[in-house]
Formats: sequence, structure tokens, C-alpha cells
Amino acid sequence: MALGSNSVHVAAMPGDGIGAEVTGATLEVLGRLARRHGLGLSTETLQAGAFVYRETGTAMSEEVFARARAADAILLGAMGWPGIRHPDGTEVAPQLELRFRLGLYAGVRPIRAIPGVPLALADPRARGIDLVILRESTEGLFHARGRGEVIEDREARDTMVITRATTERLSRFAFRLAGRRAARLGRPQKVTLVDKSNVFTSMAFMRKVFREVAQDFPDVPAGEHYIDAMALDLVRRPWDFDVLPMENMFGDILSDLGAGLIGGMGYAPSADIGDTHAVFQPSHGTGPDIAGKGVANPTAMILSAAMMLDWLGSRGAGQAWTDAATELEAAVDGAFAAGLRSAEFGGVGTRAVAEAIAARIPA
Repeated sequence: MALGSNSVHVAAMPGDGIGAEVTGATLEVLGRLARRHGLGLSTETLQAGAFVYRETGTAMSEEVFARARAADAILLGAMGWPGIRHPDGTEVAPQLELRFRLGLYAGVRPIRAIPGVPLALADPRARGIDLVILRESTEGLFHARGRGEVIEDREARDTMVITRATTERLSRFAFRLAGRRAARLGRPQKVTLVDKSNVFTSMAFMRKVFREVAQDFPDVPAGEHYIDAMALDLVRRPWDFDVLPMENMFGDILSDLGAGLIGGMGYAPSADIGDTHAVFQPSHGTGPDIAGKGVANPTAMILSAAMMLDWLGSRGAGQAWTDAATELEAAVDGAFAAGLRSAEFGGVGTRAVAEAIAARIPA
């Protein structure tokens, strides 16, 4: 994508299970939005995932990876399947390969209460939940993937890795994100590192580096919280938190907890962002229990697409892309505020949810 260009090429990777269902629905909404804003959006569908692995022995071919890497952004449905595994027993997950190989260190997981969507907490303050779990996505305990060892069938070892370079990048991303959110929301944003530095040397090192970076952002409040206390406080008082950077595994776990607060995984978008590439996908998995039934909630995927449009706008595609992102998020809010209900709350299925959201985007 040339700076200032309105022509953008997106690699769509539907993946497995409900990934294909929510991707198809989202692309239709994006088509309507692109026509309205005059966006030069082209898409290419690339196949990768567990079922590709079962058929070919490779979850993502080098050709598919090269085409995805060449795109301006990657929109990914979901990948993996419980019954399809590698010889070591782990699930097939080429989305992790994309994160590692493209250097997508910042896993951005917005947790925001959507008007009209039933929430887990009865406290009226829950309507104000609007935070971001910032999951480091390339190292931490996930560094052990493919590197673990089983010793004489009596013990297994996985190694967690925390580096200064990645922690510095993640911390700077967190503070800059807090600054943008403060401008948009009209209120200060605090960055709170989530760790277990009272036990692990790697976490104490991560906290040390985080504090060093915080000194470069004196106008942004900063603090720390232990992971176990954060799990408690995200249930007790989630409205008190803003931007929460953390290690990879911790982010994986707390992302699901956060999604549970705002209606479930069907409402939780995400992005994995690096210095030059980004992948946008819902936080949920492939939903083997509901795949093929037409009831998967596409909202998380649609909101992930809104994050993609906003990122493309910030990368030089132009203001029209940022405006389209804002309008798409507003269409989601408006549809649910007006009474739309997805299937997990006894409402309509995939297509009907996407159509209700698209209907709020003027032709």
C-alpha cells in the first residue's frame, strides 16, 4: 500500500469451522461499507488451517504465507480443530505461525460493553466497561511451542522467554495506545502491567523494563497488578481498568475472561499488530459444537474488520478508511441497542446479525 493510496489488498483467511461462516458474513458487510466510502478494497481468499493440514500435511503452505505477507492486511476467521493434531498432541494453529513469522508482538484485545448486549455483571457500572488487554503475542510461554521436551516419559518442560526488545516495544505500544484512547474517550487512561513478578525472574525483568519505558511517558499514569489479583478484579471492578499489557499466556487466559464480561466470545474482536504487518481476527475459536448450523455470532469478526480499517487508515490509506471504521463500529452499537439479539441469547443467526448491522450503513 503506497502512502496516501486508496487501494488496499486484504488477504482473507477463513480457516476452519465457524471461521468460514463469520468471514463470509463480514466480507459482505465490508463490501457495502467500501461502496459507501469509495474504498479501493480488494480481497483474496487463502486457505490454511487444520483441515488443510489433514488433507495436505501442511497447515499453511509457503505460497499461502507469501501471499498473506504481501497483502496490506490479513483478515482471519479462526483456525484449529480438536480432533486434528500434530504428532506431539498439540492442535494445528497456523495463526500462531503468522504471529511469530511476521513479528506481530502486540495482541490488541478490546473488551467493551456494547449497548443492548446482555452482560455478566448486574452492577450498572458494567455498562461502562471499555478496556484493552494487550497480549504480547510472540514470546512468553508460547515461545515454547515446538520447543518443549518430554524427558524419559517422566516429565515435560516448556520454557518461557521474555526479552528486553519485545517488552520495550509492547510497553511503548501500550502507552501510545493509552494516549490515543484518552483523546477519543476524553478521559485519562492508565497503563497497568499484569505480571507475576513476585515469583518469576522473567516477570521481574519484564516489570523492570516496563518501568523504564514508563519514564518516557510521564503524562500517562502507569502501574502494575499481579495476574491472580487481576483475574479477581476483572470480575469485581472491570470498569476501573484501561490498557493492560501482559505476557502471552496471561493474555490468552484473561482475554476469555474479559469476553465473558461483555456477552461472550462472539463480541470480542482482536488484532495482532507488528511494525509492518497485522492480522485481524475474532478472539473466539472454530466452534466445533455449532459449526455448520448458521448460528455463529459474526459480531467479533465484524468489529475486528473495523479495527483493520482503522489500522489501514493510520498506515496511510486515508481518512476515508478511518471514517469507515468509525461507522462500522457505530452500526454494530446501533443494531444491538435497537434490539438485535444474536443466537447465544435466543436471537438470530450469522447472516441475520450481519444483515442487521449492514442495514445501518446507508447505501
